[in-house]
Amino acid sequence: MNAAVAAAINSTIVRTRVSGWALLRAYFGVVSRLLPDVARRQAEQLFTAPPRYAGRRSLAGEEPERIASGRHSLAVWQAGAPDAPGVLLAHGWGGRGAQLRSFVAPLVANGYRVVWFDQPGHGESGDGPVALPDFVQALHAISAAYGPFDAAVGHSLGAAALGVALRGGLPLGRVVFVSSPSSISEHARSFARMLGITPAIREAMRTRLERRYGMPFAEIDRIDDLSRLRLPALFVHDSDDTDVPFENSLRLAARLRDTRLIRTYGLGHHRILRDRAVVDAIAAFIRGDVGDLPAELPVLPRPAPLY
Repeated sequence: MNAAVAAAINSTIVRTRVSGWALLRAYFGVVSRLLPDVARRQAEQLFTAPPRYAGRRSLAGEEPERIASGRHSLAVWQAGAPDAPGVLLAHGWGGRGAQLRSFVAPLVANGYRVVWFDQPGHGESGDGPVALPDFVQALHAISAAYGPFDAAVGHSLGAAALGVALRGGLPLGRVVFVSSPSSISEHARSFARMLGITPAIREAMRTRLERRYGMPFAEIDRIDDLSRLRLPALFVHDSDDTDVPFENSLRLAARLRDTRLIRTYGLGHHRILRDRAVVDAIAAFIRGDVGDLPAELPVLPRPAPLY
């Protein structure tokens, strides 16, 4: 199974969630027993092949700017006055920069310069294989070229990459984590369960990926190190998120010193990026208007008093 085939399978899974994973589990159930090394290689290809993004592909008609990030050429866009304070938007696995388009106009209207990009191996930034360390490297490359940034907003794996990059010295004034996972090891275990591969094959895959990227999973998962950060942080996460459960943000928020958490309802993992109340709350946090930030969205009316 080459990378192109892996990407095609991954794309099929996105379109047919249940049947796609069922077919893969049946396949890997057989291959894991008969040809474990083949199963490991193919699982690794799937783990590092982003699914094809099916949503809107562009935010503006302009051609993207290009910067290098390791072996990748990143497609980058920006809007707002060139000398305005910057805000960086980082999408997640299988997404595109255009996913965060709801934030651009409000932030520009508030006097910011907004920078967004397609992650390595996504959209106009080329093909895979890619993994979280590529996301982290991209953040440092964009910060060097377009920063420093007053703030950054990350979604899903883009948010996880922001956490790792901050621990590695990424300069930021404040940060917003939307639907952030807290453990790459937990993600790998979930991925292995969905594929039906054995723990031994999963661990062989992990070892190979760690060797390739020079970054152990245990190093990525050292979320206790977030306690050393000295910047305001906002977590936004939906209680019904089936891709990354809400408890992930609870674990992460408990590690940071200056943290706020907004719990949303009924928005899931992706619609949360388009909800007007969420966008307004995040824009307010970036401005520093934190006094009236809600703990929950939508803000539900209080029960009527009983007489």
